[in-house]
Amino acid sequence: MPFRFVTAGDVGTGGKGQRRVANAMSAHWCADPFQTVLLLGDNIYEDGEISKIAEVFEQPYTELLQKEVKFHAVLGNHDFRTRQGEDQIAYPGYNMLGRYYTFTKGLTQFFALDTNQFYLDSDQDREALWSAQRQWLKTELERSPAQWKVVFAHHPIYSSGRHGTDRELAASLSPLFKEYGVHLYINGHEHSYERTQPIDGTMYINAGNGGRSIRKVGESEWTDYAKARLGFSTFDVYDDRIVVKAIGTNGKTFDEALVPATIAVS
Repeated sequence: MPFRFVTAGDVGTGGKGQRRVANAMSAHWCADPFQTVLLLGDNIYEDGEISKIAEVFEQPYTELLQKEVKFHAVLGNHDFRTRQGEDQIAYPGYNMLGRYYTFTKGLTQFFALDTNQFYLDSDQDREALWSAQRQWLKTELERSPAQWKVVFAHHPIYSSGRHGTDRELAASLSPLFKEYGVHLYINGHEHSYERTQPIDGTMYINAGNGGRSIRKVGESEWTDYAKARLGFSTFDVYDDRIVVKAIGTNGKTFDEALVPATIAVS
């Protein structure tokens, strides 16, 4: 059996969209159980208020929590508005080991980033905090013996959605991904789904379609598939491949791709 994890981004509305996706995730678990969910930021709208945690997390995902599925979160820009997300970092249900952190499941090592620090208003704070985080990531990637390396954060690097490609973030992170063989970068922020062709060996997936109102998404030269549709994504990890699926609220797969153990660098 493969190790299976699921991702959902921009979920924290407590509304119908989030509940539809959460119900589809629960139904999917019954057919194909998974152990881990990555929450890709904007976990609590509008301002990251931890007082809403029951409405936007504990109630929608009750069935999965009862099945002892473990959630791991990163902070989105909405989460950052209240105490820069400190309350969420401390909340046990999000299993955050810090503002940025790493953990390993089987053959896969996950690296969770706080990309909000990249957008701080103060250039001095931004440079100091982001430089420290980037150095941490470089060190952790360099020492990692994992067969699969997955980085997840809130903000997109390559995107054909409303926010578009962030060239500065790409310049900061993509060289590290290429140097140390990161297979996947998964993010939210764009309220749609988009999967790229491998770019310098890394597949980028925008998966902020977990509950907030959907936005239009276009295509770029490196886009392999894009869809403006609510849903979640699953990743089945084998020794020699990861199978990626995007699944809608009707439980049906609307995109499927293969990540081989070694991706040719363009």
